[in-house]
Amino acid sequence: MEAVVYQGEHEVAVEEVDEPAIEHPNDVVIDITTSCICGSDLHMYEGRTAAEEGIVFGHENMGIVEEVGDGVSTLEEGDRIVLPFNVACGFCENCENGKTGFCTNVNPGFAGGAYGYVAMGPYKGGQAEKLRVPYADFNALTLPEEGNEDSFALLADIFPTGWHGTRLADLQPGESVAIYGAGPVGLMAAYSAKIQGASEIYSVDRVPSRLELAEEHCAATPINFEEGDPVEQIKEIHGSGVDKGVDAVGYQAVDPDKEADDAYDPARESPANVLNNLIRTVRPTGQLGIVGLYVPDDPGAPDEMAAEGRLGIDFGLLFEKGQKLGTGQCDVKSYNRQLRDLIIEDRADPSFLVSHRVGLDEAPEMYERFDNREEGVTKVLLEP
Repeated sequence: MEAVVYQGEHEVAVEEVDEPAIEHPNDVVIDITTSCICGSDLHMYEGRTAAEEGIVFGHENMGIVEEVGDGVSTLEEGDRIVLPFNVACGFCENCENGKTGFCTNVNPGFAGGAYGYVAMGPYKGGQAEKLRVPYADFNALTLPEEGNEDSFALLADIFPTGWHGTRLADLQPGESVAIYGAGPVGLMAAYSAKIQGASEIYSVDRVPSRLELAEEHCAATPINFEEGDPVEQIKEIHGSGVDKGVDAVGYQAVDPDKEADDAYDPARESPANVLNNLIRTVRPTGQLGIVGLYVPDDPGAPDEMAAEGRLGIDFGLLFEKGQKLGTGQCDVKSYNRQLRDLIIEDRADPSFLVSHRVGLDEAPEMYERFDNREEGVTKVLLEP
């Protein structure tokens, strides 16, 4: 079958690879109908991880069940399912407590597994024609037979992850929130805040088309950090610190005051910049939800400290303001069933985020365009 295979820094290719097969009675194999390109994939694509050549990418996967293992009891051939990007067993202590992003059984020596991602276990990605799904009864979320293909595809990662950012921040109805980053996860965080009844939503980014989406679909006030200090811009409108904040950027945050030839030149990077801005933006005793990706090792870091995953956070100010923070990847199963039902009942439609649906053969071009933060490229769906 054909699959998107990592070739090295800034290079992927569509290659022939072996088709997956049932390896355990609890497995199913699906025909992929949609797999998404994620901002997290870009970390590997850019050579910012220890990813080795040959990885099949793709952790946001949806498809039709083609083959069912003998031990599977709730799925059958022809079922339409979407998968959390987390691979989880369902019965370890963390899974029993709902922390499926930190399963201790699926990836020895590490808490958490995922499809097609470095250090997240032996699970092939779904940017391919077919995919093996382990612990399928637990991991699969069934879908209606037809409709909402784009919205349902976003249940694999970014819609639940955006929602998770607001929950880590403990956002309550009527509260104000600042969301740094208007990429796919940041836009989903802003959209989630709208659904949850936030009174004011501020979306911080530098890409005009993304800020326009935040304003149009999330009722957010756009804040372009290239036009001035975002903290001061928000306080000029709001008058004081907001109640809650979400980091949807992570360790590749940029400092607009740093000079470089390109807006996303690594020379502009300041890994703690968004965290420190959030500490300044959120009021005393407020709370921060951090879903932007941070890593313990960064081969492309701008300095030696950041290369070891250590950041210059203004912890003294955080302490002085009595702020709380929550971190970690999303436990997708904690949210995806309810979010699916919101979509089914037309209470939510995150498909506004999808900018491109293309064939698998266009993946190399779309990786390059997405990595360049090209205007108009927000969420790319691949259709084998």
